[in-house]
Amino acid sequence: MARIRQIDYENAAPEVKAAHDHHINNVGRMTNMKRTLLNSVPTFEVLMDWYRMRDEARKFLDDLEINFFCYTISSENECLICSLFFIKILRDKGIDYETYRFNARQKALIDYGKAIIENVKEIPDKVFDSLKEHFTDEQIVVLTGFAAMMVATNLINHTLEVDLDDYLEEYI
Repeated sequence: MARIRQIDYENAAPEVKAAHDHHINNVGRMTNMKRTLLNSVPTFEVLMDWYRMRDEARKFLDDLEINFFCYTISSENECLICSLFFIKILRDKGIDYETYRFNARQKALIDYGKAIIENVKEIPDKVFDSLKEHFTDEQIVVLTGFAAMMVATNLINHTLEVDLDDYLEEYI
């Protein structure tokens, strides 16, 4: 059971409704995590910068690479909600993460995502060497910022024990 209630849209303050409506109209789905975050509009807005970071990553990653990277971080971090969110996207595209044959670039992203969660203080040189074969320094900084946003959403879901969204239950 969630530690923090989700906002009640009908009784929410005008700034909460405005942030909610802006998100629905510009991004889409309002999840349990987002309704929880809306208890603090500034917190919601900061964490919704995840989408801005994703768009930065899209300048050099395709959607499949983004989903592999985010799924890896979330699954390694044992965030059920985020892991299932990305599993749903992959399965809806007919992709089984466990049996997929990753190319070298995808493998570099996955290894980096795993390393960030395993021990952020000691990312192996071989992981960075592999990243540098495929990405510029600027792109690695973007990847790292994007990973930080992914970890932040994992943290929110874990710490506040956000309820799993109904639409993800079939992917458990």
